[in-house]
Amino acid sequence: MSVVNPFARYGMRFAALLYLGLLLAIPLVMIFVKTFEDGFREPLEAVTSEEGLHAFYLTLLCVGIAVPLNTIFGVLCALMIVRDKFPGKSIINSLIDLPFAVSPVVIGLALFLVYGVDGFIGGPLDDMGIQIIFSTPGLVLATIFVSLPFVVREVVPVLQEIGDDQEQAASTLGANAWQTFWRVTLPSIRWGVTYGVVLASARALGEFGAVAVVSGRISGETETLPLLVQNEYDNFNVAGAYAAAIVLAILAVLILLSMNLLRRRSSGDEDEELGLQVVAQPAKEV
Repeated sequence: MSVVNPFARYGMRFAALLYLGLLLAIPLVMIFVKTFEDGFREPLEAVTSEEGLHAFYLTLLCVGIAVPLNTIFGVLCALMIVRDKFPGKSIINSLIDLPFAVSPVVIGLALFLVYGVDGFIGGPLDDMGIQIIFSTPGLVLATIFVSLPFVVREVVPVLQEIGDDQEQAASTLGANAWQTFWRVTLPSIRWGVTYGVVLASARALGEFGAVAVVSGRISGETETLPLLVQNEYDNFNVAGAYAAAIVLAILAVLILLSMNLLRRRSSGDEDEELGLQVVAQPAKEV
């Protein structure tokens, strides 16, 4: 058995904590300090103004539409990739990772070229009175695009790990496809789905590049919280920019806390069920 040098062990811990502190903890603490160093009035006015409340609403709207759609798509796509064999699977696999490889600004430009008034989809829609770019649908499309891969990439390895033995057993016992998915597959992949939802939500909350291109940055109409941060900063309202950034940080922390609470509750239920099974086993044998 190899013995790790105590100095090396504590040195690695210190290096990891220092790295996280310099990149994450200290900058976040400084945002809070700078926001309220001159009082609470200016930050509160910035986030409770008409533009601030609309940016908050629009951000939640984009997340509330994009994340559920990408969750449904991600689970179905992961099942298709892992469980099915068909020509072109590698192409679909590569396309799913496209938002990881392409700059968000390029994504926004691509959406503009397709869904703008001169695009081959946006043009006919504009003739029917439906505007995509420089309106809420364009923001939602951009958010969907950039957050699309996360659920797929979290669920695929879980499906590969659990295999399909339980699903085949359920089918043999007479369960239909929906019953098999709801009672066997989904419980097995629930934490992969949860992590994918958390990552997709965080990505959707903080998206700037693609949204900035398709939104037009119209204050009070197509301005999300990340855009509001830059707008306030450009207008020399530093406290307002910091306040909007804090709102984004709080939303992200709430998502993480909710995931951890759900995980603890699920782990507690599983431990309780396992304990009941252990207690009941000797009585059954007797």
